[in-house]
Amino acid sequence: MSELPTFVLERVFDAPRELVWKTWTEPKLLARWYGPNVETIVHRLDVKPGGLWLNEMKWGGNSHYERVEYTEVTPPERLVWLHSTADAEWNLSPNAMMPDWPRVLLTTVTFEEENGRTTMRLTWVPHEASAAEIACFAAAMGGMGKGWGGGMALLEELLAELQA
Repeated sequence: MSELPTFVLERVFDAPRELVWKTWTEPKLLARWYGPNVETIVHRLDVKPGGLWLNEMKWGGNSHYERVEYTEVTPPERLVWLHSTADAEWNLSPNAMMPDWPRVLLTTVTFEEENGRTTMRLTWVPHEASAAEIACFAAAMGGMGKGWGGGMALLEELLAELQA
C-alpha cells in the first residue's frame, strides 16, 4: 500500500505549552481562532477519549458543521481525533462543496515546549478513505495552508493578548 497523502502544519508560538493547549481545549478560546473569517460556535467540547467537539462555522446565512471524536488526549502534549463533516444533527455527511472530500480525517496535534516557546504540529490524513477521497484530499493539499494559516495568525494574536 502506498503512503497516504498527509497535510502537515507546523508553527512555533511565543507562548508556554500549557497556554497553547488551553487555546485548543477551552471552548471560548477555541472559538476565537478556529475558522478564520467566519463565526465559530462550539456547541460541545468534551476533550477526552471518546469525547466530542461539535463545531459550527457560520457565514452569510450558511452553516458548516463539523463533528470531531477524540481518540487520544494527553495533556498538554497531544490531541488525536477523527474529524468529519456533519449535518445539523451532527451525523456524518458528505461535504456539500466537495463530494469526494474524505468522510473522516485522522488529525494529530502535538505541542512541544522549549525555552518558553511552543512548537505545534498538526497532521491531517484521510482515514479509511476511498481512492476518490484520497485523490480529492491530495489535490486540495496545496490550498489547505491558507485556511489553517489564517487560523494560526488569529491564534498567535490570541496568545499575545492572553500573555499581555
